[in-house]
Amino acid sequence: MRLNFKIIFFLLLIFGIPNYLYAGDLLLGKEKAATVCSACHGMDGQAASGGNSPLTPNITAQEKEYLLAKLKDYKSGKINHPQMSLIAQMLSDEDIENVSEWYSKIKISIELPSE
Repeated sequence: MRLNFKIIFFLLLIFGIPNYLYAGDLLLGKEKAATVCSACHGMDGQAASGGNSPLTPNITAQEKEYLLAKLKDYKSGKINHPQMSLIAQMLSDEDIENVSEWYSKIKISIELPSE
């Protein structure tokens, strides 16, 4: 059986490279975060009110897939939350992708307590 290297290369190209068509737009995510999300979560993902609580959690540097799943669950009604369900329903799928991109790209540093 002869291997067709062009077909193998093409398949590796398709499946080996992340799909950038579904990557969020960082600038649009920042803009949407500024107008919709920052009142509660802040631009840096640190809860502006209520600290890090179940009502207003910190979302700094959360995994993008986690943020996508939660926002989609709020939008679909799978998770019912008085504010987030309303807000998520106002977001398009593209908005959700972009906002998730923004908050997932925030970097944090951890400092251990000094002895």
